[in-house]
Amino acid sequence: MSHRVVLKLSGESMAGGKPSGIDMEFVNKMAEAIKAAKTDDIEISIVVGGGNFWRGRDAASIERATSDYMGMLGTVMNALALQSALEQKGVVTRVQTSIEMRAVAEPYIRRRAIRHLEKGRVVIFAAGTGNPYFSTDTTAALRAAEIEADEILVAKKGVDGVYSSDPKLDKNATKFDELSYGEILARNLKILDSTATSLCMDNDIPLLVFGIDEFDNITRALKGEKIGTIIKK
Repeated sequence: MSHRVVLKLSGESMAGGKPSGIDMEFVNKMAEAIKAAKTDDIEISIVVGGGNFWRGRDAASIERATSDYMGMLGTVMNALALQSALEQKGVVTRVQTSIEMRAVAEPYIRRRAIRHLEKGRVVIFAAGTGNPYFSTDTTAALRAAEIEADEILVAKKGVDGVYSSDPKLDKNATKFDELSYGEILARNLKILDSTATSLCMDNDIPLLVFGIDEFDNITRALKGEKIGTIIKK
């Protein structure tokens, strides 16, 4: 039986070593790592953020809803860049967007997404949920529930799992090997936003949080190796 996963990539990961925009050298390395894990037994879907272009909640002089829509468009650019990198490596990929833009991507249709996965294609979900005030963390949790994914793999830059506090600021921070959803919420650990965490908890979707600074971690996570921090009931 196939193992179906949602890989959550932040917008910052698409920027690589740059302060903003897309670092295609970095994206190509991520695509190589995804390709290395792609087998007939693993169905891979991806949710990309847009923080390398725009963060809706950070805009001070733009209406929040409009700012969020701008961020959604940033995720589409990231999705198209990742699709290009994957397809250049022979990985058949489809981008589905929550906001219709038929000239560049398919509209998100749950059954079509599942069919693509069953046929061995990688599916990239872009434009968030299509609604303002929701993060791409929530998108990952929502899509995982909709397509009945077995787990969500959360790739993080600069950290290799979940810690008791920011390890860059607190030398005494301790890394957790395993946590429950309740502990994440009670400790107010900023791994996913609370809406996404609650969605995962309600639908019993395990999370694996791991570091993306070493590219082979993507391959290892997709193959089911025990790295980073596991979050489950």
